[in-house]
Amino acid sequence: MSPPPPPLGRSRRRGSRPDRAFDPALDDSELIAVRDRFTQGRWSEARALLVATGPDWDRRGHRCLALAGTPSAVDWAGDWLLVEPESADAATLLGCAAVARALRPKARPADAVRAREACLAAARITPEDPTPWLALLLLDRGREGGGDECGRLFEEVRSRHPDHHHAHHLMTGLLAESSPESGQDPLHEVYDFAAWAAEQAPADSPLAVLPVIAHAERYRVLAAAGIEPDDPVASGHWSGRRARQVMKAAFDWWLEWEREDHPRHRVDLNFLAHAKVCEGRTAEAAALFHRIGPYATAAPWSYSGREPHDAFAAARAYALGTP
Repeated sequence: MSPPPPPLGRSRRRGSRPDRAFDPALDDSELIAVRDRFTQGRWSEARALLVATGPDWDRRGHRCLALAGTPSAVDWAGDWLLVEPESADAATLLGCAAVARALRPKARPADAVRAREACLAAARITPEDPTPWLALLLLDRGREGGGDECGRLFEEVRSRHPDHHHAHHLMTGLLAESSPESGQDPLHEVYDFAAWAAEQAPADSPLAVLPVIAHAERYRVLAAAGIEPDDPVASGHWSGRRARQVMKAAFDWWLEWEREDHPRHRVDLNFLAHAKVCEGRTAEAAALFHRIGPYATAAPWSYSGREPHDAFAAARAYALGTP
């Protein structure tokens, strides 16, 4: 008999470490090298990277946002735009950087206004690019009292790239937050949205995993409301018939279609591994942890209320059978 899954709930230890940073670049080695130089104000390498990325919209959004989160990104992108005022790449990166600044804890209301203006200016220069609209969606989603325009902004992204990975994840998280009092309602709108997106997407699209994302996001909301226990393994959220069907379909998709070329595929693998641990499916979780390697993500490991690095490490050790 295998040992029970590790407790992924809220840590009771005193003096626990604060959350450690996760690298948004994930496994993109080109991006990591360019970002290191961009932090020093050397924006010419960022220029070359974004030119080479081209209209790969998921990768472009991933790279712009990772660069935008660096210190002084607004200044360096602004310098680039001064030199090349017609550059769509410079304008888009400046918009993303302004959004990152506006979402920081000590941001001022004026920062959000400037971020919106910068993104709209970028959208005018490059009307086919969903990235400025993705940045606006992040801004609206992340601001206190925001969210009113998220549906419209999501449609702006989707009209330019129907299978946009990051935008679908953002909308799933937002929709999961409605009506927490309805509990584990299988007819909740977040499940309808995720199922619809998965059905609309091509067979090899990672949006096939979106129903798993929806289930995890719904747990996050219910746990925060005190409706579900802090420990996702003990909650029973992943043990129902519908949950098992969702997990099996997503895992079967991964076995057949795993998209290692997708810039955010490690995000999906983390959600899948978390779900399989909560199900108690050790062998399947182990296969996923081998694929994840060192590229853990904060979500969904933070949804347990525990420090996400610790939750990931405990789950990985359990799945791989290591002490």
